[in-house]
Amino acid sequence: MRQARARTTLSHERRDYGGRMAASGEPDLPSSHPATGAAQPTLFVIFGATGDLAGRKLIPALFSTVRRGGLDGFHVLGAALDELDDTTFRQHVFERLDQRDVDSNALRTWCDERLAYQPMPDTSERSFERLAERIEAFEKARDLPGNRVFYLALPPGAVPGVIDALGAQGLNRAPGFARIVIEKPFGTDLESAKALNAKVHEHFAEEQVYRIDHYLGKDTVQNLMAFRFANPIFEHVWNRDRVERVEITVAETLGVENRAAYYDRAGALRDMVQNHMTQVLCFVAMEAPAAFDADSIRHEKVKVLRSMRPHGVKQAIFGQYTRGDVEGSGVRGYAEEDGVPQGSRTPTYVALELGIANWRWQGVPFYLRTGKRLPKKVTEVAVVFRAPPTELFHPLHGRADPHGDVLRITVQPHEGFHLGFDVKEPGPAFELTKQSLEFRYAEAFQALPDAYETLLVDVVQGDQTLFVRNDEVEASWALYTPLLEGPPQVHPYPAGTWGPKEAGKILEEETWHAGRG
Repeated sequence: MRQARARTTLSHERRDYGGRMAASGEPDLPSSHPATGAAQPTLFVIFGATGDLAGRKLIPALFSTVRRGGLDGFHVLGAALDELDDTTFRQHVFERLDQRDVDSNALRTWCDERLAYQPMPDTSERSFERLAERIEAFEKARDLPGNRVFYLALPPGAVPGVIDALGAQGLNRAPGFARIVIEKPFGTDLESAKALNAKVHEHFAEEQVYRIDHYLGKDTVQNLMAFRFANPIFEHVWNRDRVERVEITVAETLGVENRAAYYDRAGALRDMVQNHMTQVLCFVAMEAPAAFDADSIRHEKVKVLRSMRPHGVKQAIFGQYTRGDVEGSGVRGYAEEDGVPQGSRTPTYVALELGIANWRWQGVPFYLRTGKRLPKKVTEVAVVFRAPPTELFHPLHGRADPHGDVLRITVQPHEGFHLGFDVKEPGPAFELTKQSLEFRYAEAFQALPDAYETLLVDVVQGDQTLFVRNDEVEASWALYTPLLEGPPQVHPYPAGTWGPKEAGKILEEETWHAGRG
């Protein structure tokens, strides 16, 4: 994260997911160097370097971070199945990034000086021996100190084999630090998440592991902590005495696009709720951490998740979009999309009612909904405050909204917040109308950095605050896995609507605040 944030101090002691000292007799795993607050020269080894994620997000974020002055002295070694050489890989990256608003000469220099490529036709011992040899030669030629980040931009099925191979070659240790970044999804249910954590911990200590969720790199998500804990005016009313309900909406206008092979195995719950939306929920619901560091913040997030088990999910409604109209254009239904198996019942929509059994939130419903092919693209949190205990101005004076004031925090696309409240209209009659206080990031600051830029800098600096800890991912899967154990009833909804009519059992469409502003 940005330099202004307090840095995380990492311990060299091995700890298990609960923060306890690991039992004696366990493997002596390597330890990452403590965070210093400075970005040291680092080699990024990106597995899947010719894939969509690397080309669309990771490498552009690294280049953009250099332009912003966030990383200096770092290099990229791409690794993938494709039989490319350094020159071909550099040209591939140059052509993709040159379409953006960048200085072509600076981009060409960056590619030539900082990028290299190692073909990895398989996960055999010989392939990883060659990779280890290339890393050592690369670092020696460029006088790098041996700081390494292994970024696994790979399909989930390939991750365990790569982790084993890295450990077998001793690449989990380095002259400087060795860190591993694992993309979501981290498992597909509780059992698989536990198995993957166990696999990771065979070779890497927890402090070396960065489970990335790009939502946590968004400034507006991080701002939830600043909004609450730096502004007591809000924190004093952030509880069951003053809050009627909390809503979180992540709406997408797009369908599955070219992700059908992945999405049909995942569905809306795995793709959005278990990770992105639950992370946002934790920032909304957590207690103030004891300190502003990674362990303290992640402790509080885990406490929220544990307060939701075993009966945190009160209701759940699933849906799948059919033919309809989105933003003025006719679109196909999910079952008609390219790559979707015939007769697929994969949910593209889910609405949930969750409950948190603790002193702050007991009895306050948390409503989550997400879906594809909805009317608009928006990610928003709505905190609906309780109405006055006596409706003094209703119905005689025409109060339009039976609820109390509403705070909407927009994560994307128009980042900011909007606080609605009642005022008297001018004139002799005592009529109320809703007005608002608003803040927009775009009006106050320059363009926000891409989430991956923030997170990649944090990896180099050894700051795990915005990454998901092993007990956190398991606690989240423990909450949602029961919903996956039997095939859910999936209700159709026309593309361009806010989901199936059955979702009204959770919250009627017209009463949602999040996403409707």
